[in-house]
Amino acid sequence: GIREMRWVGFLNYKTIFFDWKFWRSIGNTIIMMLIGGIPQHVIGIFFAYILNLGLVRFKDFFKGVLFVPYITSPVAITILFGVLYGTRYGFLNYALSWLEKIGIIPYILPIELPVEWLKEWKTWTSLSAIAVWKWTGWNAILYLAGLKAIPENLYEAARIDGASWWQVFFRITLPLLMPVIYFATSMTLIFGMQSFDEAQVMIGFDGMPGNLYYGLTTAIYIYGLAFRWGQFGTASAMSYILCMIILLLSMVHRALFGERGEKVE
Repeated sequence: GIREMRWVGFLNYKTIFFDWKFWRSIGNTIIMMLIGGIPQHVIGIFFAYILNLGLVRFKDFFKGVLFVPYITSPVAITILFGVLYGTRYGFLNYALSWLEKIGIIPYILPIELPVEWLKEWKTWTSLSAIAVWKWTGWNAILYLAGLKAIPENLYEAARIDGASWWQVFFRITLPLLMPVIYFATSMTLIFGMQSFDEAQVMIGFDGMPGNLYYGLTTAIYIYGLAFRWGQFGTASAMSYILCMIILLLSMVHRALFGERGEKVE
């Protein structure tokens, strides 16, 4: 970014093709998107369904509680989870050590304490848990809006025909909610492939080389190349490749939903 630019053709893309850390970052990002994406939609639909039943008092209060994680600063959220994940003084390890004292560990949970939550494959689950906590409420509000749009007379007709709640949910609610599910999961795919804040605060730009780069996401690697090591051309090429990967995954996602993802009139 200081010297005069020069044309290098496809050299940057050739460099990326043989850069194992880039492909490792792509794999990490996709794995964490799946680990964190699926639970947030399952839990979000469950919360929305409960709130829509009419059996819960103070609905507005609970909707606000669900939405608070989404509007909370990602840095503050990550720092909070850092306190939970601490190896020596983290809350989770403290709770597990208490369970060990009363005999639950190692007989029921055969794990070695203290647990290093940000080491190897546990890095994926630890960072994904932050995404679940942050995005579940946002998805729940979307699904609640979708449930409100389903005509009540469909439920009344199903009850008259003797349908159980299980049949009502899977034969009426879930099919009519598909357009909202398509939109919500599309947003999860797009935002998940651009994951940056949580891993950057918790792991850092280098992705912890001693941890075999389990915490290295694609967005962090691109940022590090551009603004830490000054390789703007390579970083720009990676950005285009990431865009194409997101576009490809979005097309596959749309094909999987098919007509179910279209707007229901």
